[in-house]
Amino acid sequence: MKNNNKYLPIVLFFTLAVGVLLGGFLNFPIEKAPTTKNNYKNKLYKIIDFIDNEYVDQVNTDSIVDLTVNDILTKLDPHSIYIPSSEQSGVAESMKGDFVGIGVNFYMYKDTVAIIKPLENGPSARAGILAGDRILYADTSKLFGRKLSSDSLYSKLKGEEGSEVNLTIYRKSTNKKLKIALKRGVVPIRSVDVALMINPNTGYIKINRFAETTYAEFKSGLSRLKKQGAKSLILDVRGNGGGYMERAAEIADEFLSDKKLIVFIKNRKGVVTNTFATAKGSFETGKVAVLIDENSASASEILAGAIQDNDRGIIVGRRSFGKGLVQREMDFDDGSAVRLTVARYYTPTGRSIQKPYSKGNTAYFNEFGSRYASGELYEKDSIKIADTLKFKTPKGRIVYGGGGIVPNIFVPLEGKHGQESIVYIMQQSGFVGRFVFEQLDNNRSVFKGLSFEQFLEKMDKTDLYFTNFQKFLAVDGAILDLKKNKALVKRFLTAEFARQVFNEEKYYEIVLKEDTMIQAVLKNYAK
Repeated sequence: MKNNNKYLPIVLFFTLAVGVLLGGFLNFPIEKAPTTKNNYKNKLYKIIDFIDNEYVDQVNTDSIVDLTVNDILTKLDPHSIYIPSSEQSGVAESMKGDFVGIGVNFYMYKDTVAIIKPLENGPSARAGILAGDRILYADTSKLFGRKLSSDSLYSKLKGEEGSEVNLTIYRKSTNKKLKIALKRGVVPIRSVDVALMINPNTGYIKINRFAETTYAEFKSGLSRLKKQGAKSLILDVRGNGGGYMERAAEIADEFLSDKKLIVFIKNRKGVVTNTFATAKGSFETGKVAVLIDENSASASEILAGAIQDNDRGIIVGRRSFGKGLVQREMDFDDGSAVRLTVARYYTPTGRSIQKPYSKGNTAYFNEFGSRYASGELYEKDSIKIADTLKFKTPKGRIVYGGGGIVPNIFVPLEGKHGQESIVYIMQQSGFVGRFVFEQLDNNRSVFKGLSFEQFLEKMDKTDLYFTNFQKFLAVDGAILDLKKNKALVKRFLTAEFARQVFNEEKYYEIVLKEDTMIQAVLKNYAK
């Protein structure tokens, strides 16, 4: 099961609570806190016990502890966080790279679980479940007409591998109810969305996060592209908020020669740990370009920094998020966890790319608005760079620290001036996915039997879906005039239709064809 930032529909059994908030793991061993007689610590324990035993009203002291922990961590830095037990299992699943379930993409349409698409070769697809089906019952549990929480819904459909669940399905296309029994299975959560050739010599790999399985997924995709003739490679980590640092380092190793420095970390005691490349790299000579944007963070920045600082390739796009802090996780018996910042990481030239966070967490995570207002998202000269944070690569290139990776080739937000933010939000929001599902749900037969070429021709000739999309936004209260960016909007609508009618690869074939960052790479670097 997968997730995508352009998809509003929730991905079954998988809440992706990763990104800039949670990126940048290190697999340090977890040490138990030593017993102490520190009066400050004892004071906290005594207060909780005092409330628990003596307070005039009944109080849930667990919730007080949660609030206390959260309050303590917010005083430290934006990436030291507390993860409640209710969220931790979903985070762990997403980073593990798979889960046990029935294998569908869905969202709650009105009051019913509506299937966007069963995952290819997953339990539901093998059992005959189709796009557009509604799940009415899981065994005897009613799933429609109720305001079920995500946790409650997932619990009805999750289970042990090989366990059976009996689903009652309503199939709108035939107006029939069906009983379908299927066995739950392991369903991968892909962290590499796609690996494809964009021209006879250039491969493209899109990485959406760095999970346990990312390196294996990447290696598989790279091997396939090399067999297809890839001499140059474009790595896309736009919107990738991070994850396991080790996976980013392993991928960087594929491009760097033996003993090249990939990254180093330094803790408060000044202890430095270096990560070097090995001699096992399988793409050490071909051209490499890394695509980044303002939502590329943590492990994405480690990868981009290693490529840039070693003069191994070019970075294309806009200044990255700027997260250079490393977290260590401590688990609690109740299933919750704390991620505490324990070190800073540095790129090979010695630069820290952590941006300031002195103005508070809200300003820190909502910096997109200030970047837009300053003009940085459409003019490279508007990027504020401190001259005191200049570093030189081995070949004498100037690179900068102090707030994200600054690209070698700047590419502004796509869309006509003054409407960049509208187009950007439309791309990143879930409105497009939901709209396309509902259009298909009204008349799925309109695309039945069409080849991909016929589909593209049909979509190019009609403005029906562009018009309907504007109406759809208006119903949801978003009054937007998209006419100035009609071609761009139509492209992303067509791509989303392709994803739901065909597959993920067709989505990217459409999106990448006119992608301004891809065009910049092909024009200036890879041919």
